[in-house]
This record gives sequence, structure tokens and C-alpha cells, in this order.
Amino acid sequence: MCRTTGTTLDIFGFKSEFKPQQLAPTRNRTMMHMTFYWGHNLTLLIDSWKTDSWLTYILTLIVCFVFSVFFQFLEDQRLRFKVCSSTTTAVAAIENAPLLYSKLFSDGNRAKFVGSVLFGINSGINYLLMLAVMSFNGGVFVVIVVGLAVGYWLFRSSDDEQVMLLDDSCACC
Repeated sequence: MCRTTGTTLDIFGFKSEFKPQQLAPTRNRTMMHMTFYWGHNLTLLIDSWKTDSWLTYILTLIVCFVFSVFFQFLEDQRLRFKVCSSTTTAVAAIENAPLLYSKLFSDGNRAKFVGSVLFGINSGINYLLMLAVMSFNGGVFVVIVVGLAVGYWLFRSSDDEQVMLLDDSCACC
């Protein structure tokens, strides 16, 4: 049983001091949506990324679209690098590229390192897109799905099937 008497809260015989504002609802905080909603009021990923007008909402949708297309571009580059790094001529080409070549890494470890960095960046973008969809805003969901489809069409649906047949660690890619 719970009853309040003055500034004392009595719960099952345990008395405790409390301040009245502890039980009052907070007005500055908004609850997270648990179902899809359509509207321009949105908080995306961090508290400072809030949209309160249609202009900021449309700019947010454009950013989500660009990031989802960029995700597909990076995934295509990662898969192509994986195919190219297995050939000896590609290893020689990598040694001539200053950003990919480092004397700290041997031939086999260098390709694994660059592939791991690309995979990490791509996984980070993938998780951020997933968290954006988890905002349950219908516009964000539609824009990200369309962006992934457009990115796949632009970068990954070519006739180069050997790149597409590589194992993919993420089921949502």
C-alpha cells in the first residue's frame, strides 16, 4: 500500500522523505514513440538533433537519405576491395596508393587491416541508420529504405556478380 502524508511516503510500512516534484510529470522531456507516427516533430539520435519545423524535418530526411546511399556505396567499396586484395596485381596497386600502404603491415595484414577499417566504418553507419529507424518516425523509415534501395541500384546491382556473391556478415545489407 502506498499513501502520502505531508512529506513522508509510506510504502508497505517503509517511510521515506520525498519532494513533491519527484511525482510530478516533467514538462521538458518527451516520451519516445513506441509505434510509427507521422509528423515533423522528431528527436533523432541525440537530444540536440530536434526538428520543430517542416524545413528542419526535410533537411533531416535528406541527411538520412544521403547516409543510407553512402552506406551502400561503402559496402560496395569494401566488397570490391575484398575481391581485389586477393589478387597479386591488386596488392601491387595497393602498395602504390599512399593511404592504403604502410610499411608497418605485411602484405597479408595490410589488406586485412584496411578491410577491417572499412567494415568498422560501414557497421557504424549501419547501426546509426538502425537507430534512426527506431525513432519510429514514418518519414525517416521510408526515406532510409528508399535510400538503401537507391544506393543498391546505383552501386551494387551491376553485372559484377563476383562481388555480390561474397559472404556478407550483416543480414540487413
